[in-house]
This record gives sequence, C-alpha cells and structure tokens, in this order.
Amino acid sequence: MDYGVNWNAPWLAPIRRLGEQVAGAPDWRVELNLRAAQLNIRNHAGLPLSFVLQEDLPSGVSYEAHIGATGNVPTRSNLHDFFNALVWLTFPRIKVELNALQAAQIAQLGIGKSRGPARDAATLFDENAAFLVVVDNAAGHSLVDALRSHQWQDVFVARRAQFQAQVGVFLFGHAMMEKLVNPYKAITAHSLVCWVEADFQSLSDVQKLARLDVTMARQLDRAQGGIELLPSVFSPLPVLGVPTWWHDQNAEFYADQEVFRPMRLRKS
Repeated sequence: MDYGVNWNAPWLAPIRRLGEQVAGAPDWRVELNLRAAQLNIRNHAGLPLSFVLQEDLPSGVSYEAHIGATGNVPTRSNLHDFFNALVWLTFPRIKVELNALQAAQIAQLGIGKSRGPARDAATLFDENAAFLVVVDNAAGHSLVDALRSHQWQDVFVARRAQFQAQVGVFLFGHAMMEKLVNPYKAITAHSLVCWVEADFQSLSDVQKLARLDVTMARQLDRAQGGIELLPSVFSPLPVLGVPTWWHDQNAEFYADQEVFRPMRLRKS
C-alpha cells in the first residue's frame, strides 16, 4: 500500500512504526488481523475484532452496530479505513468504549437523519479527535485555560517552551490523519484534555500510548464516573499550530485569524 504517506510527519508519531510495518506487508488486511489477534482485541461484547471487506456489511445495518454485534470492522481499501484500523490497534480500549456508546445510541434511537448529540460527539471523537496530554499542575491548567479561550499567541509564541514541556498532542481521529496526508493550515481538530502525572514524561513511547489508552477509555466510561460525551466537551485545536509540527511558526503565522480564530463572544 502506498498512498503517499509521510510517516516522518510528527502528527503520525503514535502510529508510525505500526503503519510502516503494516503498509509494507504483502496483504495489509491480513497483517492487521494477525496483529489484532496477537493483541487479543475484543469488542464490548467480548467478540474478537477482525477487519473484513466492506461488502460483508449487511444492507440496512449501520457500521457501528455491526461492529458491536459481530466484532467485524468493515474496511475498504483506502487510506481513511487504513488509518482507522491503525487507531484500533493503537488505542483499542478507547475504540471499544466509543463503539459501545455508538451501538447503544443506535439501539435506543435507531438510524435516522438525526444522530442525536451523544452519537454526534462520538463521531467527532472517532473521526477528528486529538488528545492534549497535560501535566496536572498549575502551569498545565493555565495552558489549557488559555487554549480554551483561544489565546493562541500566548500559548504558542510567548509560552512555547512551557507548552512543549507540559503538553503532548496525540492524534486519534482517522479522518484527521487522512486530511494531514496533504496538510493545509486550516485543519482543526476537536481536542480533549487528558490529565497526567509528571512521570508520564519519563515513560517510553509504548508505555505512553498504553497509559493514554487506559486513561481516555476510563474517561469515556460513564460506569466509572466518566464524562458525558457531548459536542460541547471539545475545544478547537489548529493542529499545524502545535510547536514543531509546521515550518515558519512565527508570530505572523499565528496571527492569521482565519485559522487561529479569536473566542466568540456569547450573546447575552
């Protein structure tokens, strides 16, 4: 498989090694299934996960409900679904929690023109999320507050070194990854904060991904006191503004208000 992916791009760091290996396999779908079996990935019903042909999805059955009922993930031969499969193998616990939420919403509300806010949020998460992994201290909270209030110059210019020391950005959304194969400045993720202890910085890359998977999955699990997933929980993040993720990141770059938009004032 060769879709012109630059595996050295910084935003692909979480899936880089796996992506290069699977893309180079004689049959990438077979390789994905071998790895899913090795990891013993199962859906929320305990069924083993398998990546199958899109044609295996029965007519009239939703994609999410099919995964929930069978463990089979319909997977087309395109970059969008390839990235989705890599995310399943990298963050399996999070994907299982998301699928459980989506399947439950479909069972409750059916498949209509309106998804409902919870399913809308789950779709945004699945397709377009980025995790802001932030050290749980005063500096970290200050940076998150500034990001949520769109103080881009403060965070990315004035406090750039502090941001790099306190915050890690991990892409999760597979549609976001696909867009970034041909990057352009306006690409914006729906970000969620994951608070971590200072020891997170000293973990290996593999350990960081595993802890993030566990932590964010727990954050989605309402039975464990997790958040109610609604569109309002996300904060916009222009991803090419992340320090070192693009060239010429000077004050002028961040002054582009078509991308780094000021906070909208709420109408009283």
